[in-house]
Amino acid sequence: MTITQLKYTLAVAEYKNFTVAAEHCFVTQPTLSMQIQKLEDELDAKIFNRSKKPIELTEVGKKIIEQAKVIVDESNRIVDIVHQQKGYIGGEFKLGIIPTIMPTLLPMFLKTFNRNYPKVKLIIEELTTEEIVRKLTDGHIDAAIAATPLENEAIKERVLYYEPFVGLIPEEHRLYEQRKIKVDDLEVDDILLLEDGHCFKDSVINLCRTNKTNSKQHFQLESGSFDTLIKLSKDGLGMTLLPYLNTLDLNENEKSFLREFETPPPAREVSLIYHKSQLKMQLIEALKSTIDSVIRGAIAFSDVEIISPLQKN
Repeated sequence: MTITQLKYTLAVAEYKNFTVAAEHCFVTQPTLSMQIQKLEDELDAKIFNRSKKPIELTEVGKKIIEQAKVIVDESNRIVDIVHQQKGYIGGEFKLGIIPTIMPTLLPMFLKTFNRNYPKVKLIIEELTTEEIVRKLTDGHIDAAIAATPLENEAIKERVLYYEPFVGLIPEEHRLYEQRKIKVDDLEVDDILLLEDGHCFKDSVINLCRTNKTNSKQHFQLESGSFDTLIKLSKDGLGMTLLPYLNTLDLNENEKSFLREFETPPPAREVSLIYHKSQLKMQLIEALKSTIDSVIRGAIAFSDVEIISPLQKN
């Protein structure tokens, strides 16, 4: 039994297809199949039911896969332990970032991080919070940047900053004349929202959950882009809420439509998160210190009310 055989087996279990698994393992399909067959012969047990389409795990196969994950994860940590002992900051580091944070935060720290840590190969992927939690659990990414708290005991959260919500209100809107807006002023049916899957949408809905609505809006729109929401709002089709960093690049005309909340403003908590068993702590500390250094000049809010991204019943 070898680590390589276990890795091939895990790939087939994940992709449910020998050809696709071989592509992700960068080997030929016959090589992968042969190694898995050797493992099954050694164990005298069938891991996969190959007659099913897609391929399914046998009952004993499910138990083997669970143990294989533990063994492969622990084998990967040997290199991490050596790097940590030496204080070496380098190697591959896989980072997930949610879509509503990536466009604003990534340009702020990426160049600085690359300059300070040239031996690190940072692999960045835009993922939803749900995808991030799954990939952290499965060991497919090392860390992520997301809105918190997530209330997941297996995941550690290191707060990076608190980002207030800001209203973007067109001239025709009932709240336009107010210098500052209140949470009680909001009506969820009166707000242009991001589409499902974005935790910022969930935070906005949680913020407005107790408010009654008298909206006479004749349409409902959900978009995957803050840029689209900004354009529609400017055209008088409704107000929207933006994270503070998304307001910094607006032009002067667009900024005239911005309205801050009364103190304490609602805000989202943005954290660097990772699995509790993560050992690449020297890389995590390097990433956090880099983001801390660049974000400090952009956000200096402390008196805020954190709005959870978790959906409430």
